[in-house]
Amino acid sequence: MTAALTVTLPRRQLLAYGALGLPLAMAALPVYVHVPRLYAESAGMSLSLLGSLLLAARLLDAGIDPLLGGWSDRTASRQRLIVFALPCLALGMLALLHPPAVAAPWWLLASMLCTYFGFSLASVAYQAWGAELGRDAGERTRLTASREGFGLLGVVLAAALPGLLAKDLAQGLSGLAQLFPLLLLFLASWTLLGTPPSAERLPASGRLLGNLRGVLDDGRFRRLLAVFVVNGIAAALPATLVLFYVADVLQAEAWSGAFLALYFVSGVAFLPLWVALARRFGRVRTWVASMLVAVASFVWAWGLGAGDVWPFAVVCLLSGAALGADLTLPAALLADLCERPTGGRSAQAGAYFGWWNLVAKLNLALAAGLSLPLLDLVGYQPGVAAATAGLAAVYCLLPLLFKSIAAILAWRWRRTLEVS
Repeated sequence: MTAALTVTLPRRQLLAYGALGLPLAMAALPVYVHVPRLYAESAGMSLSLLGSLLLAARLLDAGIDPLLGGWSDRTASRQRLIVFALPCLALGMLALLHPPAVAAPWWLLASMLCTYFGFSLASVAYQAWGAELGRDAGERTRLTASREGFGLLGVVLAAALPGLLAKDLAQGLSGLAQLFPLLLLFLASWTLLGTPPSAERLPASGRLLGNLRGVLDDGRFRRLLAVFVVNGIAAALPATLVLFYVADVLQAEAWSGAFLALYFVSGVAFLPLWVALARRFGRVRTWVASMLVAVASFVWAWGLGAGDVWPFAVVCLLSGAALGADLTLPAALLADLCERPTGGRSAQAGAYFGWWNLVAKLNLALAAGLSLPLLDLVGYQPGVAAATAGLAAVYCLLPLLFKSIAAILAWRWRRTLEVS
């Protein structure tokens, strides 16, 4: 089914809405990538204690997303929640990226919780606002593409800035933390002042937990969530293993940064193409096509070996292109579901996106929990060139399997996933 894609918001308002996606994505990367190393090196924390605190904070963060979504459904203005959440995010980031010499574990836990609360509340309210702002399927697709496009730019910026600001990691992250509140203030102001308010809605009523359970009663949502889970694991697996693969299979560790940059830039560059294809063929068919592109890239990567830098650049280009569709099209499909209330109740966009974000965060944990023990099982050891066959198999074939299953499920359920 091809949805009507009549655009009624001007481009300047689409861009204004998407702008907040940049600092939100920019905050996520240092938290997940740099914080473990920063606290291990600068604060001297033991890896076991560090891992336990990070796991506890991340599980709590994922668990509260549906509750925050339900809270956002009970407020008259999601924009007010964003205004409330962003200072928590800015203060949390400042604290998190400046570890103290003493009491580092307590500092880490408190600053992580503050950061996660601000990030999660702002993200859920922001996504639900976009779902309500779009007046038809096409407009919701473009709003989602704007948000995710800015988000990919934020990831690239967060990856590059620490190295550009200072050679030392701690100093580079400190500079990033000081720059972040200013960037957040500017882009959040652009979004809040430059985006029109969403259509009038009735705040959700009834019991919070009952409403959250009610969202899971939506069969279309459960099917979309199932595809999202399987496809998300397929995307998270190579993200978890790519640095091992580049270092030991390709033996090109010096190219790691360039490969990651190409991957994310490709995601941004191909977003307009996916939106155009969705206009012509529908979101589900276009999403399935992007999955097949990703499958082709994993097949290509399976045959690579030491020194295959340029062929792997093609893999990054193709898989990055598929990433743009993964970030945009399923979230746009979800926004459509939010606009179709059941049983006479008002749409609960916050609750939908709360569950969605919980699953997205758990996908990362599932990917690590699945792939890393498998590497141990196949005998892989970092830095040992003789044991890379198992690494290549887990990096290439496991995502290929999950992507193929996701594509089959999406195609089988295409008529119920695509809501006009």
